[in-house]
Amino acid sequence: MNDTSIQSVLRHLGDTQDHVALINPVTGKRITDLPQHSAEQVEAVIRDSREYAKTWANTSVRERAQILMRTHDLMFKNQDMLLDVLQLETGKSRAHAFEEFAGATGAARYYGKHAPKFLRRENTSAGVPLVTKTWVEHEPVGVVGIITPWNYPMALTMLDVLPALAAGNAVVQKADNQTALTTLFCRMMAIQAGLPEEAWTVVVGDGATVGNAITDNVDYVAFTGSTNTGRFVAERASRRLIGYSLELGGKNPMIVLPGANLGRAAELAIGAAFGSAGQLCVSTERVYVHKNDSDAFLAELTRRTDELVLGKTGHYDSDIGSLTSAAQMSRVQGFIEDATANGARVLSGGVADPNLGPNFFRPTILVDVSNDARMFKNEVFGPVIAVESYDNIDEAVDKANDTEFGLNASVIGNESEALKVASRLQAGSVNVNEGFRASFASMGSPMGGMKHSGMGRRNGRYGILRYTDSRTVGVARYGFSLPTRGRQYKTMAPLMKVLSALLKRFG
Repeated sequence: MNDTSIQSVLRHLGDTQDHVALINPVTGKRITDLPQHSAEQVEAVIRDSREYAKTWANTSVRERAQILMRTHDLMFKNQDMLLDVLQLETGKSRAHAFEEFAGATGAARYYGKHAPKFLRRENTSAGVPLVTKTWVEHEPVGVVGIITPWNYPMALTMLDVLPALAAGNAVVQKADNQTALTTLFCRMMAIQAGLPEEAWTVVVGDGATVGNAITDNVDYVAFTGSTNTGRFVAERASRRLIGYSLELGGKNPMIVLPGANLGRAAELAIGAAFGSAGQLCVSTERVYVHKNDSDAFLAELTRRTDELVLGKTGHYDSDIGSLTSAAQMSRVQGFIEDATANGARVLSGGVADPNLGPNFFRPTILVDVSNDARMFKNEVFGPVIAVESYDNIDEAVDKANDTEFGLNASVIGNESEALKVASRLQAGSVNVNEGFRASFASMGSPMGGMKHSGMGRRNGRYGILRYTDSRTVGVARYGFSLPTRGRQYKTMAPLMKVLSALLKRFG
C-alpha cells in the first residue's frame, strides 16, 4: 500500500470544501487529508442511491451472493494489503488485525452462501388447510444507512454492509474519520468483485452532521457506537417510523468459578480484555473470582500481563498494539487516575509507554475499585480490567448483572457448572471458557445486547432479514369460497370447531 493507492480510494469521496488530517496513531504523523462531507452532500448521495436502489433490487439474489463470494476470495488474495491499512489507521498488532480480518471475510462467506436461502419465499401454515395457502416474501427496504465506528472498521463494515447489499438494498455508509481508508479499501474489494459502484457509497465527516443526515433520509439505519449516541439515533429514526438496529456499549463481566484452572483463566482474561488494546465492545472489563482463589489468580494474571509485548509491526511478533488516538489515551488515563484517586490499586500497567509511540498504553490490572470511581459503572474501552472477589455464585451473578449494559459476558470453569451460570447472566452473548470469540466468531448466531447495550441483532438470519420488509401473500384456492353471509357461518361454525380440534391434535 502506498500513497497512490490511498489517493485512488479517496477519489470515491469526491470534492469537498473541508478536510481533516488522518493521523497514524503509532507515530502521531499525518497519513493524508480526508475530505469532509456536508449534510447537503449526504442528502444528495442518498437521493442518487434511491434512484439506483430499484436496479440493484432487481438483480437476482444468486448474482448478489456470488459477488460476496468473489469479495471473500479477493480479500484473501489482498490480505497483506488489507492488514497493512487496518494497522495503519488503528495501531493494532498484526495478530488482532488478522482476527478482525477473519471476521470480515467470515461475513462475506456466510452471506454469500446463505443469502439465497434466507431471502427465498417461505411457505407458512394456512389458516384453513386445503382451502387457503399462504407464504412470506422478503423485499429490500430501499436505501440502508450504516454508521460504523473506528475500533473495528473492517469487521463491522462487512458484517453490516454485506447483508444489506445481499438483501438488495443500496447502502450509504458513514465511516469514521479515523478509519475511513479501511472502509474504502473494503469497498474497493467488492467493486473489483463485480458490485456496481452505485450500490455502496461511503461518506465521511462530522459525526452529528453526517449521521443525522443519514438517519433523516434513509429507509433503515444500522448504528454501532456509544449508548448515548444510540439514543439520539433511535429518537430520530422513530420519529420517521423507519427501522433501526443499535449495537451499543458494554461493561462486560467474566466470572471465574471455584475450582477453575487459574492459569488458564488468567490467560483467557488477557485475551478477553486486551484484544485490540481493549477497544472492543465485547471485551471484558470486570473479572470476578472466588475469594479463596483471588490471591493465586491475581498472581497469575499479573505475571502474564507483565509479560505481554507491546508493538506494531507487519509481523506476528507483538501481543498488543497502540490505542487508536490521543483521545483514547486521554480517556483511558482519566479513568485510571479517577479510580486510583478513589482508592483503587494498580497491580500491573497503568502507565503509557511513550518510547514505543504516542498512544501506547500498558495493559492494566486494578483491584479495590470503589463504586465511587467512574469506571465502576462506565465503559473504559481500553486495556483495563478490574478484579473483584466474591463469596458465592449468587453474589457473583448479582455483581455481573449489576449494570445498565448487557452486551457480553463469560464464565470460566467446569463446563456443566458454567452453563448453569451462563443462563443467569443478562447479556446478549455469553461465552463459556472463552472471552468473546466463541460467540463472536459464529456468523450463524445473532449478536447484540440486552438492556442499554442495543436493539436488534446482527449476524445469522436476522442479520439480513432486518434489512427487508415482509410481505404475506394469502390465496384462496379456486373452487372453494370462505363465508361472506351470516347464514353461511351457521354451517361453517360447527365445521371450524371440528377443524380446530383436529389441528390442535395433529397439526
